[in-house]
Amino acid sequence: MHSGSKRGVPSGEHAAATAPADAPDWEAIRLFLAVARHGSFRSAAEHLGLSINLLRRRVSELEGALGVPILTRHVDGVRTTPEGDQILAAAKKMEDASFELIRSRDRAAPALSGEVRLAVTEGLGTFWLAPRLVEFQRSNPQLVVNLHCAMRSADVLRLEADVAVQLTKPTTPDLKVVKLGRLHSMPFAGRPYVQTYGIPKTFEDLAKHRVVLQIADQTETERLYAQALAGREDPHVVKFRTNVSSAHVWAISKGAGIGWLPTYIHAISRRMVPLDLGLCFPFDIWLTYHPDAARIPRVRRLIDWTIAAFDPKKFPWFRDEFIHPDDLAKAYRGGPLVNLFEGFVTTDPDFDLPEPDERTTDIIGRDEERNEKVKTKSGRG
Repeated sequence: MHSGSKRGVPSGEHAAATAPADAPDWEAIRLFLAVARHGSFRSAAEHLGLSINLLRRRVSELEGALGVPILTRHVDGVRTTPEGDQILAAAKKMEDASFELIRSRDRAAPALSGEVRLAVTEGLGTFWLAPRLVEFQRSNPQLVVNLHCAMRSADVLRLEADVAVQLTKPTTPDLKVVKLGRLHSMPFAGRPYVQTYGIPKTFEDLAKHRVVLQIADQTETERLYAQALAGREDPHVVKFRTNVSSAHVWAISKGAGIGWLPTYIHAISRRMVPLDLGLCFPFDIWLTYHPDAARIPRVRRLIDWTIAAFDPKKFPWFRDEFIHPDDLAKAYRGGPLVNLFEGFVTTDPDFDLPEPDERTTDIIGRDEERNEKVKTKSGRG
């Protein structure tokens, strides 16, 4: 006699209703994929936010369920065995199928509701997109925005984000890639620094000043700085290092030293002075997303909004050609940008930057006056 839970079900359907007893756990397979891709348990554990011991145990359990060894340890990490290579290929197909299932679900969801995930570099996310996302939210009140700011590029193919904005061009052929514009980074100094140390007149003068650098993926400012110096760098010049753009900006703003910032920073804050030292680092800005994701209405809306947020015609600091910060006021025809940055900006609400000669003369004049006072007090005047 059949049990109550199975009564009325054709006998041939009983097996299909439950997974095979020896079917591997998908979560364990996902963890195995991460270890294989990162080449070590430690790196995969850091990426996944799990302990190494848990990761090793789950992979060991997977090997027990499969009945074959799939990873071997080496001095530099782990490698897949011949059996593991076959399991890995099948696991990737399972992963692709799971992503397609999620995308199919999202395409069937209500048109403009749910969550949209935007991954972006920390600087562009904090200082450019975050203040502007209020516009997006007001136009799309049923959407939940998940803004992930980090210097590591998000893996859009594996659904770490719906849309990603990054400074390195993706090479995966299965992704859509759109060039949004170009970020121009040049030396800036905070006004407190200028008042205390003055400003270098040439790039060589940097050896007499204090330098701050951001050490992060994608920007590579330290490497570019060392490359520009061509072996002439003085290790004692660099006085401050940080891994995030927000700390980098505040360090320069408060006078810690001279550092490289995007030229648009001058359009949102006049606490920092651009320095004409003949050394600008350009970075192309890339938008990337999965082609299927663009068919989801809420993701399509996010893609279109992001492209508009970097429109070089409207925002001249994102054009391919370099425009000096002092000339941005003439090239920009939009509304006041500083209104978006209340709390960070302490100047007039209009984008009316002083002429470069007037500003530079004022800064240098105050610096020379301070130096003369110091000489007089010390008896050397």
